[in-house]
Amino acid sequence: MLNALKAHGFPCLDEVSREVIKAAQQEGIEQLFLTEPLLFSDKLLERRIQQYLDAGALEANHVFIDRGIPDVTAYMDFIGQDYPERFTKASENYRYDHIFLLPLWQDIHVTDKERYESFDEAKKIQDELVKTYQAYDYNPIEVPKVGVEERVAFIRKNLSL
Repeated sequence: MLNALKAHGFPCLDEVSREVIKAAQQEGIEQLFLTEPLLFSDKLLERRIQQYLDAGALEANHVFIDRGIPDVTAYMDFIGQDYPERFTKASENYRYDHIFLLPLWQDIHVTDKERYESFDEAKKIQDELVKTYQAYDYNPIEVPKVGVEERVAFIRKNLSL
C-alpha cells in the first residue's frame, strides 16, 4: 500500500518495527518482543516518535506512516504487559490527522521472520488496535478490501485529494 502511495508522489515512512526486530536478530535475539516486550516497545516508541517528528519536518500536506505511536500501547495491552506512563503520554501528545485501517485480509496475510502472528492472532491484535485508537479519540477509517489502486483512490477521496 505504501509503495502505491509513494508511486503517486506521496511521502511515506515505512514500518520501523522491522528495523528493531532485525537489529535484535543480529544480536542473537530471535523475537525481542516475545522475550523482552518492554525493551522492544521502548525502542519502538522512540523510533515512532522520531518518525512522527520527521514527518512533521517534511514540506508536504500529507505524509503516510505505516503504523503509529498508539500501536505500541495496543500491543502491550494485548499481551497484558504494564508500561510506563510516558507510553500513554506519547500517544496523547503526538496526534495524527487521520488514521486509515487496512483490515486483515486472509487472502494476502503472510508471515515471515518479523511478522510471525497467525491470521487468528493478527485479528485479535487488530481488534486491540482499533480499541486503542478509539480510546485516544480517533475514528479509524477502514479501507475496503479492493485492489491497491482502488485503495489509493479511497484514501485520496477521504482526504479530498
